[in-house]
Amino acid sequence: MKDAFKAVFWSFFGVRRKADYESDAKHLKPQAVIAAGVICAVGFVLVLFGIVKLVTR
Repeated sequence: MKDAFKAVFWSFFGVRRKADYESDAKHLKPQAVIAAGVICAVGFVLVLFGIVKLVTR
């Protein structure tokens, strides 16, 4: 699961080497990548809401 989070994290930034992408495609389970992606996306949205709430006080 740690590798799935790492792959999703770098993919959010769009900074991924082709060799790493191919390695991930071979070794990671799709369910793990989907779960990591959903968790990271929710975390990102919560951080954005928190920043907006702090700024608009």
